[in-house]
Amino acid sequence: MSAMEIEGKSVEEAIEAACQRLNLPADQLEIEVISHGSSGIFGIGTRNAKILVTAKESGDETSLREAKEILENILSHIQVPTTVEATWEEDRIKLDVTSNGSGLLIGKRGQTLHSLQYIVNKIYNRQASKKSHIIVDTENYRDRRRQALTEVALNLGDRAKKSGKPASSSPLSAYDRRIIHLALKDDRQVRTKSKGEGTLRKVVVFPVKKDHHGEKQTTAPDSSTQPPSEPGSPGGA
Repeated sequence: MSAMEIEGKSVEEAIEAACQRLNLPADQLEIEVISHGSSGIFGIGTRNAKILVTAKESGDETSLREAKEILENILSHIQVPTTVEATWEEDRIKLDVTSNGSGLLIGKRGQTLHSLQYIVNKIYNRQASKKSHIIVDTENYRDRRRQALTEVALNLGDRAKKSGKPASSSPLSAYDRRIIHLALKDDRQVRTKSKGEGTLRKVVVFPVKKDHHGEKQTTAPDSSTQPPSEPGSPGGA
């Protein structure tokens, strides 16, 4: 909110007027006294008191501003015009980038976007008083990617069930693998497991046999079957 100049016969009256205009108590206002005014002599030369008023930021507003400033500072080193909008998405901060170079910001399979998000989270949570998880997105990429990977997961599940043989995805990031695992988590006819090393790690979907009680057979827990969280660091499950 921009600063507002308000006058009154006294500083106290000016503050009262500011509270009424902004519909806020005085303890939620930043107040700077510009002039205490003057009663003049015999009513001649009277001057009103003047104050400069702004509403104090809430903790949530401060968090949004700090996260936004971190990303804007990073993007200032890229020779592409960008704007950043910061909002709360449940208990997470979402930074949505608008740019005519969104493809550059996303990178191959979202790796540049993931890296930006990782750096912003590291910087923010190192210096902010209130810790929070930050999502960095552009052109709704993350939702589009999630929908595409869910389709991939369902196709892999169908292949495994029809052929009776394991079906493998292409190499995927940790975040992308988690989406595959989650999409098939409740399918009682298949199980999933991450296999491979480093950047070649992929998801393998296995058809499962049922025991005599009709229950889905399972293997040892795989950390990557947990619900997907936004990538905070490279690697992972």
